[in-house]
Amino acid sequence: MVTIGIAMLQGARHAHIDAIHRAASEMSLDVETVELRTIEDLQKQPIDGLMLPGGESTVMRLRGNDEASQLLPALFAWMREDEARPVLATCAGAILLADPQDGGVPLVDADIDRNAYGGQVDSFESALDCGFPGIFIRAPRFGEVRDEVVCTLSGEAVGVRRGNRLALTFHPELSEDSRYHRMLLEACA
Repeated sequence: MVTIGIAMLQGARHAHIDAIHRAASEMSLDVETVELRTIEDLQKQPIDGLMLPGGESTVMRLRGNDEASQLLPALFAWMREDEARPVLATCAGAILLADPQDGGVPLVDADIDRNAYGGQVDSFESALDCGFPGIFIRAPRFGEVRDEVVCTLSGEAVGVRRGNRLALTFHPELSEDSRYHRMLLEACA
């Protein structure tokens, strides 16, 4: 049994839960998803991997650092305690990994710019160079990348990996292709 914690701060959290269960079914793997809203949720249920969904990074920081939640500092500490811990972060989740703004080192080594592809009306879907259907919604853009680039759009990095941490500027949960969620589960198993 693999247990994946889902940071329930904002974004398409339930679409990620569905994608994780679809990927687990494809792999014939038993999986449990745990909804994380507060530090207490993380403390009471050990997790094997973390899903950090998209949303709006400022809202996620406010909710995750709120006195009642304190989830974001706990998640950053969980990731830093063991660099081998698997994490899949999408869109705003990728912003949080590249620019945690907590005084600690970045969790992936890449510059990132919020909403760099434009506003909501500029959202788009495009086939990525890795053959994946990329769905970009108010997406951030990687600048200089010092970790491994795992996926590109017209030669530009849209997926960055540091060990078992994967940061994507697009939304894989909105496609039927579960390869990135399978990668998360494979890293856990």
